[in-house]
Amino acid sequence: MAHYLYQVAYSQESWATQLQTPRNVTERIAGPVAELGGNVVGAWYAFGEYDLIIILEMPDNVSMAALALAFAAGGAVGTAKTTVLMPLEDGLAAMGKAAGSSYRPPAS
Repeated sequence: MAHYLYQVAYSQESWATQLQTPRNVTERIAGPVAELGGNVVGAWYAFGEYDLIIILEMPDNVSMAALALAFAAGGAVGTAKTTVLMPLEDGLAAMGKAAGSSYRPPAS
């Protein structure tokens, strides 16, 4: 399964709700993630541009996109960013393929 970094900035309304009724975010999202065949690897609150960082294991890009769309449609997410995480072995394989590519940058 593929891994994804999902970064979330909550909406103002979501923070207001969470302050009134705090719940463990992993428990809150585990059901929708599992419905799409995935697993929550871990979740952390963060300072800065994003409020929450989640590492997810999902079957494929379509499943991850569906999850991100469902979260966005729910209204709790103000801004989100999804990053595909590639295993080191895949990165090395990509470098090998790139090295053999016939692409050359345009002459300046």
